[in-house]
Amino acid sequence: MTDSVQGADGPVQPGSGWPGDQATATTPVARDAAEVRTLARAAGSLAELTARQSVCRACPRLVAWREEVAATRRRSFADQRYWGRPVPGWGADQPRVLIVGLAPAAHGGNRTGRIFTGDRSGDVLFESLWRCGLAAQPASTSAGDEQRLLGARMLAAVRCAPPENKPSVAERDTCEPWLAAEFALVYPSVAVIVCLGYFAWQAVWRELSRGGFGVPSPRPAFGHGVAVELAGLLVLGCYHPSQQNTFTGRVTPEMLDAVFERARRHANLP
Repeated sequence: MTDSVQGADGPVQPGSGWPGDQATATTPVARDAAEVRTLARAAGSLAELTARQSVCRACPRLVAWREEVAATRRRSFADQRYWGRPVPGWGADQPRVLIVGLAPAAHGGNRTGRIFTGDRSGDVLFESLWRCGLAAQPASTSAGDEQRLLGARMLAAVRCAPPENKPSVAERDTCEPWLAAEFALVYPSVAVIVCLGYFAWQAVWRELSRGGFGVPSPRPAFGHGVAVELAGLLVLGCYHPSQQNTFTGRVTPEMLDAVFERARRHANLP
């Protein structure tokens, strides 16, 4: 199944058949921070949580931006339908490795409906995950391309594409209950958390602190390859595979592979 639809303007309507869409016309919609907290806490399963995440409308600036991008589209994707909704976590329901990023890209996850799928950062990331045995294919271009994460799950700290890739503090905090609820549902199986960039690193330590882990004080400083172990849980820092970082050589395929190989070994994945 393809996500290309001639002449269609986003966002995609829940239950209309988009690959992997868990939401339906009856999925409850959060329209402010209080409703995010209520709906996140009340989600009884990972499927219901991802459905509720994917229809959230709690942050007016982010809603307006993601839908404007979905309607106008980039020229190179002018013949494609854009997802135009919050991008939920995806991958294994009981992951051994949890990969956390900042937010979907405007013409990546906001277009495809899957975090890191269809953008330049994802091109580099999925190649590394594939080499390290954490992804079934070396590339991921659309939500219907049969890519699978192997023993891993991927999500973003903020679920909507933000202007200039910079969510506000208020937007980060409004979205946080979605992240907290997903952590709570998958945590029992998780052995490793890989944080892609400083924003994700900070978000993960906030969740671990809220979850009652013995978080060091001060919190560990972010850096590529930084590793902190808490009662068997390994937290790894990894430079974000953004175009700026990969084009300048700040992060290389070998550097990514070193992080994900360590994650795979610690998680005892084949």
